Amino acid sequence: MCAGKLGKFYSMQKVMFNHFNINVSDIERSAEFYERALGLKRVGNLDAPDGSYKILYLGDGNTSFRLELTWLRDKVGKYDLGDNESHLCLTVCGDYGEWRKFHKQMGCVCFENFDMDLYFIEDPDGYWIEILSEGRK
Repeated sequence: MCAGKLGKFYSMQKVMFNHFNINVSDIERSAEFYERALGLKRVGNLDAPDGSYKILYLGDGNTSFRLELTWLRDKVGKYDLGDNESHLCLTVCGDYGEWRKFHKQMGCVCFENFDMDLYFIEDPDGYWIEILSEGRK
């Protein structure tokens, strides 16, 4: 019953990705990892007046999509990532082999699938980030 109405609604509206959030245990350590491993840059921040949280936005300089790193003062212990089946995926430009070599030197490559021509890196909190070459969709 709603399908027709929703189809018309979506044809008149525009939706764009804004950001993807991950909670982190040390916001500076995480920011430094994403800056070093992927060249992401700080593009904004928001701190709670009472110090209960800090948010740091990172961008790729090419799109408006941002990675939001959130630190919560009252969080104790590591985050439970479950089966870690959800993930962020980034396309790297340039020599894919050099990127993989760089990430291996950093010690952050956690999974490689040569048949699918992809690999994952792991951030300091255990989040996996898929890395694809420019030519791969």
